Amino acid sequence: MRGVWLLPSARETEELGAALAGSCPLDSHAPRLIYLSGPLGAGKTTLVAALLHALGVQEAVRSPSYALIETYALPGLQAVHVDLYRLQAADELEQLGIRDYLNPRTLLLVEWPGRAGRALPKPDLDLQLDLMTEGTGAGRRCRIEACSPAGEAWLALVERALPRGV
Repeated sequence: MRGVWLLPSARETEELGAALAGSCPLDSHAPRLIYLSGPLGAGKTTLVAALLHALGVQEAVRSPSYALIETYALPGLQAVHVDLYRLQAADELEQLGIRDYLNPRTLLLVEWPGRAGRALPKPDLDLQLDLMTEGTGAGRRCRIEACSPAGEAWLALVERALPRGV
């Protein structure tokens, strides 16, 4: 299952983040994983910040570009935001302790997942954000692919909450 959202401004990117938060199928059996890919400036951190704020994070959400990992404690949930842009090799992922976060009631949000090679498990949702050129309209586009049964249910709920699929 796939969906595409056009995001002409930061407001629409934030709405998509909020829809992802409101539709997240948390359970006590497995973590939920979202991978975010796209060029610098495509809106990955903007989307993550909106998602986390919609879940109840009160503090500022920073890009973990230098720290690599930022964690956010919420009632009954730990959200973990990871940015692998500065990762030099997939084996460095082990040093970050990512496996420690792969437990139930965790939402793991990974920017630049391709830098991890095959060291990460398959996500529930794989998001590809792209900058749109002037010829095709301003803003961004987000393509979402469900990669698990939980991801398919999640994406179906997002499409009902924010019917912007094209």
